[in-house]
Amino acid sequence: MKRILTCLLVFAFVTISNCKQFRCDYKYFNKADGWLKLHRIPANWHEARLRCHLEGSKLASPLNHNLASAMLSVVTEASIKCGLYTGIHAFFSKGDFHSIEGIPLSKIPHTWAEGEPDNDNDSESCLLMLSTGELADVNCSEPLPYLCYRKSRRAVLNSCGTVDNEYTFESRTGSCYKFHKVPRTWSRAYMACTAEGGHLAIINSDTEAQVIKELFGKNPAGSMRGNFWKDVAFVGFHDWGEHGEFLTIEGQTLEEAGYAKFSGGEPNNATTGEYCGAVYRSALLDDLWCENKYAFICEMSPDSLLCEDSNEDSQ
Repeated sequence: MKRILTCLLVFAFVTISNCKQFRCDYKYFNKADGWLKLHRIPANWHEARLRCHLEGSKLASPLNHNLASAMLSVVTEASIKCGLYTGIHAFFSKGDFHSIEGIPLSKIPHTWAEGEPDNDNDSESCLLMLSTGELADVNCSEPLPYLCYRKSRRAVLNSCGTVDNEYTFESRTGSCYKFHKVPRTWSRAYMACTAEGGHLAIINSDTEAQVIKELFGKNPAGSMRGNFWKDVAFVGFHDWGEHGEFLTIEGQTLEEAGYAKFSGGEPNNATTGEYCGAVYRSALLDDLWCENKYAFICEMSPDSLLCEDSNEDSQ
C-alpha cells in the first residue's frame, strides 16, 4: 500500500508541475502572465511587501496594461473600494518611485487620480491603485489591502508540493521541514512559516526530535551569517500569555503533542521574558526571548499548497 501511495504522489506532483500551478491560494491569469493573490486583511506597505516575499512572490504593481487589467479585475470582483497597495515605492530615496522589481515609475504606464500626487505632510512614499486604475500616493504606514504577484515561469513542484526547494520531505514523520538560517523574532518566524504554507515546527515524538537534531547537523553554526546565538532555533510552542504553561501553536500541551523534553534547568524564564518556544541542537526544548532574533524551523504537510482544481483564469 505504501509503495502504491508513493507512486500516486509522484504522479500527482509530475502532473501538477506540467500545469500552470504555483500554490492553491494564488490564481493564474493568462493576460497577466502570472499568478495573483488578494490579501483582504489590510497591512502597512512594509508588512505587505514582506508577506508577498515570504510567499515566493512580489507586491504587485501595474507594470504593463495586461497586468494592470488583471489587477483591476481582481479589485472589481472583490469590491475593493479603498484602493490597494502597489509595489511602487520611494522607500530608498524620497520622490524616486520604483516598483519592487526596480522599474522606475516613468517606465510604468499610469494615470494619476485628480489632485495626486500631493505628498501630504511630506510623508507619502508609497503608491496605491484605486478602483478606477488610477494611482495616488499614500503614507506607507496606512493599512490597506494588497495583491501579491508571481510572474509565470516554469514552476516545478518538489515532493513537498512547493517550488521552495529548501523544504525537504522526511518519510519518518510524513512532514516537510525547512531550517531558516536568517534569524527573526518568534512572531516573524511564525509569519514566515505561515506565508510559506506551513507552520513553526511542532515536535510530536522522539522520532521527530531526531529529525530536528539531524536538521541542525545539516546547518552548522558556521553556515549562518550574523551575530546571534546559533545553537537554538524557534519552534511552535508558546506560553500564550499565561506565563508558566507552554502550549503548542495548535493549543495542545507539550505532553499531549507527544514531546515535552526540556534541556536541564529549562524552562527557566531567564531574566524574565522567555515566553517563546525553541529547541537546542540536542533536540531538547528551551524557552527563549520572543523579541530576540534566532534561526527557526518550519514544518509543512506535503499537500498543504496543492489545489483540487487548476485555479486558472481563462482571460
